[in-house]
Amino acid sequence: MTQEHRFRKPQVFIIGMPVVNYIELYKYLTAIGAQGWSSDASNAGQLLPEIYGRLCYRSFGVGLNKNVTKVREGNEAYLANINKSGHGAVLEHSNVNFIFHDVSRVFTHELVRHRVGVAISQESMRYVRLDDFKQYDDSLLTTPAKSMFDMACGYLENMIQELESSYDVDNQKFSIKKKITSLLRRIAPCGILTTIGWTANFHTLRHVIPLRTSVHAETEIREVFDEVAHKMTLLFPNAFSDMKRNDDGEWKIEYPDPEKDALKKRVDELVAERSWLAEALDKARGGDT
Repeated sequence: MTQEHRFRKPQVFIIGMPVVNYIELYKYLTAIGAQGWSSDASNAGQLLPEIYGRLCYRSFGVGLNKNVTKVREGNEAYLANINKSGHGAVLEHSNVNFIFHDVSRVFTHELVRHRVGVAISQESMRYVRLDDFKQYDDSLLTTPAKSMFDMACGYLENMIQELESSYDVDNQKFSIKKKITSLLRRIAPCGILTTIGWTANFHTLRHVIPLRTSVHAETEIREVFDEVAHKMTLLFPNAFSDMKRNDDGEWKIEYPDPEKDALKKRVDELVAERSWLAEALDKARGGDT
């Protein structure tokens, strides 16, 4: 195997997103007298949290709930308020289905620690024969290091092939093949590449993305979730409008803080006043001389 084939970058695929049954939604809205309600949400993923949020307060319009005298209009403003208020439960109604391909088992061991709001299906090393030991193309790998990784993986590949021959695995029935495959995976390195399916709701994604793109996160999982964040902010801009990427490549949620914003504004004003005063004093000193 060439080094170009050995070392790979992970791939992120989105294979499924939410769908809304508009006929049934209209029936529900009619049942509560809100059949005239509509949303400007660009897709079902952003529409669902708005529907369930309005359901909680029956706020599809004024008059449906006597306690409600005004309603917030527009999906962007509505989801921004959801995020600001921390009402994350309604975000759990929208799920996205990912496939992470050519990721290492180092990555999957870390990914499966996130259990809330997710579903996981991983390629089985008990059933899938090991053909090669591809590795994550880490930016820290020097040319000499790549050569040593390649040599070690090549050695293990040869051992697997010799062991398969010794068990005559190709001529065994399937029940025996899977037992032999399970046995031989025990010498496979943790860095071997695999594929995992991962479904997560918006609330979970808003939690996991900042954690796994932190400068303190492991390199591979950070790279994967940087791409996840790019895709989510592109596909669902209203739901992730408060998530921004900083100069260090971290995705952080910018929580609104009115007091902090007011203080910053006052500091900016004082700096501006001081600059004006300093400029005036410099001119005055120049005039004296």
